Amino acid sequence: MNLKKDLRPLAERCRPNSILEFIGQSHIVGKGKIVTEIIEKGTPFSLILWGEPGTGKTTLAKLIAQYCDMESFFLSAISSGVNDVRKILEIGKKNRNEGKQTLLFLDEIHRFNKAQQDAVLGAVENGDIILIGATTENPSFQIISPLLSRSRVLKLHKLHEDELGIILQNALQNDVLLKDMDIKIDNDIMRKIVLLSQGDARLMLNILETAVLLSKDGNIDLDILSESLKNIATYYDKAGDKHYDTISAFIKSLRGSDPNAAVFYLAKMIIAGEDPEFIARRMVIFASEDIGNASPNALTIATSGLLAVKNIGMPEAEIILSQCATFLASSPKSNASYLAIKRAKAVAEGQTVDIPMHIRNAPTKLMKEMGYSKGYKYPHDYEGHFINDDYLPDRIKNEVFYMPSVQGSEKAIKQRLQDLWPEKYKQ
Repeated sequence: MNLKKDLRPLAERCRPNSILEFIGQSHIVGKGKIVTEIIEKGTPFSLILWGEPGTGKTTLAKLIAQYCDMESFFLSAISSGVNDVRKILEIGKKNRNEGKQTLLFLDEIHRFNKAQQDAVLGAVENGDIILIGATTENPSFQIISPLLSRSRVLKLHKLHEDELGIILQNALQNDVLLKDMDIKIDNDIMRKIVLLSQGDARLMLNILETAVLLSKDGNIDLDILSESLKNIATYYDKAGDKHYDTISAFIKSLRGSDPNAAVFYLAKMIIAGEDPEFIARRMVIFASEDIGNASPNALTIATSGLLAVKNIGMPEAEIILSQCATFLASSPKSNASYLAIKRAKAVAEGQTVDIPMHIRNAPTKLMKEMGYSKGYKYPHDYEGHFINDDYLPDRIKNEVFYMPSVQGSEKAIKQRLQDLWPEKYKQ
């Protein structure tokens, strides 16, 4: 099929020309909402638009520039440097003196380092420019505080399925090229395209455009759709929020004993190219922190999994990761060991205590004469291989750091400790 005339990508051709055509982000666009108010009143101010790809950040900046009649400059922080910015700041200063506003749009603003962001700060502060920065990363960590304090942060959400469906339908019916083509696509295929885009309108339109290009007679079926998806990259910045959000969801699903959710987030990380050893290490930590003695075998399985992942490598290592994840998610949970070391550290750091003499080491005659190890009772010499003795320093001898739960194997541990130390572990 021949796409001619307009060589711009479909996503660019479908960009809304008015705020009434904009789909989604109803929490900031619509009657009485902040972006609409800026447009209707013609009173722009500096913004940081934070959201995942394809949620409308650049489109909103273009609409604000259009409606507010500003001289506008759109730069990418990836390909632009301080010199490019300074040229615009000079234009902004000249325009301000002439009573005209200047918009500087910085895409991927989080790519600018502190010094580069500092270069923009003065111009924002004195009104030489209106800055709109677009970022996929959390501004709290990526944008300098002075710039944040002079800007309003707007969070853009992933587009809903119904919103994406409208955008897709509009592209097929109204795009300057597609509307004249005899494109055959049923509702099931359209829904698959919507779902595969994961809230990203640009990705969705890219998939559609590729499918149209690959189809010979305008018929987009499952085979064409499958072919069009090859080499489509899933957005997942391993150094950014997506990385932390996904591993957080994975760990919380393990903790919540949901193996289905855990293996889903594991699959997302694997598809996105996350380091399998990183995932395995996190599961080793989880096995002790969140399962502990409720299922002591969990740590053995997790550490064996880490060793296997290192030795086997991908793609087969994903099977090992899945086994570990589903086992850990399905295991009884206890954070008693985690809490025990926290309580013990709090006491150990807060005071100086002497180790009782009877449990000190006595390798020399002099130390023995000084009382080291004197009076130590060897537990194996007593019935049940136990003797009720004091092992903690006298000042803290009644402290209880380890409080086992009644989950899994820890239930038996708790019962044993209650039998051995009834004063500390009361029924």
